[in-house]
Amino acid sequence: MEIIGQGYYRKESYEKVTGKAKYTNDFETNDMLHAALVTSPLGHAMIKSIEDSDAKRIPGVRAVILGGGLPLTGEEIRDRPPIAVDRVRYHGEVVAIIVAESPFLAKRGAAALKVHYEPIPVVNSPTEALDPAAPILHENLGKYEKIPIAYPEPGTNIANRTKVRKGDISQGWAESTVTVEGKFSFRPSDHVAMETRCSYAQIHANGDIEITSSSQAPFMIKRMIGEYFGIPNGKIIVNTPLVGGAFGGKASIQLEILSYIASKAVGGRLVKILNSREEDILTSPCHIGLDATVKLGCTDDGILKAAEILYLFDGGAYADKSADLSRAGAVDCTGPYNIHHIWCDSLCMYTNHPYASPFRGFGHSEVLFAFERTMDMLANKLKMDPLELRNKNAILPGDTTPTQVLLNSSNVGNLPKCISKLKQLIHWDEGQIIDSGNNILRAKGISCIWKTSTIDTDASSGVILTFNHDGTINLMSGVVEIGTGTKTILAQMLAEKMKMEMKDIHVQMNVNTQSTPDHWKTVGSRGTFMAGRALLVAANDAIRQLKRRAVFLLRAPEEDLEVGYGHVYLRDDPSIKIPIKEIAYGYKFLNGNAIGGQIIGRGTYTLRHISDLDKETTAGKPGPEWTVGAQGVEVEIDTKHYTYKILKAVSVIDIGKVLNRETALGQVKGAMSIGLSFAGRETFVFDSFGRVLNHQFRTYRPIRYGEHPEYIVDFVETPQIDAPFGARGVGEHGLIGMPAALGNSLSAALGAPVNYLPIIPELLWRIKEGGPAGGRN
Repeated sequence: MEIIGQGYYRKESYEKVTGKAKYTNDFETNDMLHAALVTSPLGHAMIKSIEDSDAKRIPGVRAVILGGGLPLTGEEIRDRPPIAVDRVRYHGEVVAIIVAESPFLAKRGAAALKVHYEPIPVVNSPTEALDPAAPILHENLGKYEKIPIAYPEPGTNIANRTKVRKGDISQGWAESTVTVEGKFSFRPSDHVAMETRCSYAQIHANGDIEITSSSQAPFMIKRMIGEYFGIPNGKIIVNTPLVGGAFGGKASIQLEILSYIASKAVGGRLVKILNSREEDILTSPCHIGLDATVKLGCTDDGILKAAEILYLFDGGAYADKSADLSRAGAVDCTGPYNIHHIWCDSLCMYTNHPYASPFRGFGHSEVLFAFERTMDMLANKLKMDPLELRNKNAILPGDTTPTQVLLNSSNVGNLPKCISKLKQLIHWDEGQIIDSGNNILRAKGISCIWKTSTIDTDASSGVILTFNHDGTINLMSGVVEIGTGTKTILAQMLAEKMKMEMKDIHVQMNVNTQSTPDHWKTVGSRGTFMAGRALLVAANDAIRQLKRRAVFLLRAPEEDLEVGYGHVYLRDDPSIKIPIKEIAYGYKFLNGNAIGGQIIGRGTYTLRHISDLDKETTAGKPGPEWTVGAQGVEVEIDTKHYTYKILKAVSVIDIGKVLNRETALGQVKGAMSIGLSFAGRETFVFDSFGRVLNHQFRTYRPIRYGEHPEYIVDFVETPQIDAPFGARGVGEHGLIGMPAALGNSLSAALGAPVNYLPIIPELLWRIKEGGPAGGRN
């Protein structure tokens, strides 16, 4: 069979293109109640009073829920009340929930609630948060419950510090003859998923809690809500239908907690919470911001010797996943380069901004923007080709990562080959800058990428296969279909393994935590790897059962049998065979006697040899592999008006093995577009009160149709030995180097460092004509 590598349509594509696909908000019942959220209009304020009598008097309003008496929540540090109590810490923080018989009545009740605030000083950036004179946002930081690997610093705004200490930084500087230092910054932004967040919950008569949510992490919802509220895990059921985009933003748990609280307040009735677009941007977790300082040292011939780094992540008002994001940024802090001496402090800072959730790339596009811009600054100082500098220092098998993991060709792939292919595809030898006349320049910028997944050391995935009477197979996995096509890839793996047609594999798209096997989270480019390993175990289990059942029917030992093409057959004489459909549900003899039953294959996989990271050095193994790649951007810029157009974006990624070429291309190109939008367009604009001023699509402008460049994607295939069919994760990697490549192209064109995002014409004008003081847009 030649299933692997082919470009099959996604299993759910027909439902989606015909509009028949059902998402969370598409489910309604006559007895469903609706909730509206009352949110803070200020970034930091004391709640002086709440008057709810007018809201309660509105006909159809069933409950007004205020803060107090609820457990603190948060995945790593439990610092967040689900509903604010006494104080709000970000613009958009929930201060009350109104439950009513219709969305209109709920919003009317929300409008009638009178909340009186007293503004207090705002912390408006992570750099401000580090200032000893800044207001402390969490006075009880030392008392919060936390996981063992979270390291908050009480009495400060530091929610977590990750320290990378590799080699001897003093020796690294002593060996360096050329040094550069750069400062970089960008604010938080949004994920802009097409489907806004939505959740509904009910409590059944037997006490079972059922939650349906647009989420990337249904099993984490089940676990965390159980822990927060002291509910036995088996009493919680979470459903996740198809998800209309997530990009990490739906990995955090927020509306699910609120919908459960709302249901409990009305006697367990079904209550739905749906974010409007403005609410989705403003009140739910956002894309993290960063202030960074990177200093590099090298020899005269460009061999990197030292990297000294400070990453200040804008974690927002609550730690939630931002502590983990800052850790992930530290793990791969230097990009894919062999550097013996590294000193990196990566801090998650509390600010009065919306709190952060993962964003496609999980901290990597953020830190690599800073690091890859510094690499270009170093190349300029050395008067060396930027590609040559990267190729000279490329991480190789036998080198070690910043966390001191020894690499080999299986777990890191071939970066030099990616660089070589990129050089061809972007036509680098034609020149980095081409003057077209009339103030028009064409410029190219490049970057290198890598990423591993900082993942729970015991993260696991399961797959169940059940056979139908006709010999076809039902495939069940806890991976959430968020647009990645992972469940189609799983079907391809199964078809290849069982030597059967793709049409004969029926994939369950929805996830129900009571009947679907557990999958940790659909994040970190881990779905194909983890669920793929589990699927191969399940397939082998099913094959063993089929062979055992066929042994006495074919009168041959198990080791002489093969399974495929719809039959169990004798491998040296395929004419001796029995159709799978005749034994998939047992076998019935001519006299009516029957044996066996339905074949059910099951498999699980838990990541192996993943370790916690040392507190003082961050030594340890955070993930199973590092996917590497090289990326480039070509722009056309008007140096008089500082407007520019992105002409071409190129990615070459060592994918290990291409499983489905079309979905792989789609994943990488889609990620590239998000990376360019983040780099060139997207940001929150805050005022002095910490308010987000652009929480509507009229003023928050991602790249739109017609504004995209030509996307060129190619792959290198260096198999990862322990991965299913040798494939590495690639769901995030197209994004990671785009901001740096765009920054490098425009820096080259202007002859001035572009170290801030988003790169809008006004920023370029300020950098070139307004001087350094105008750099921060």
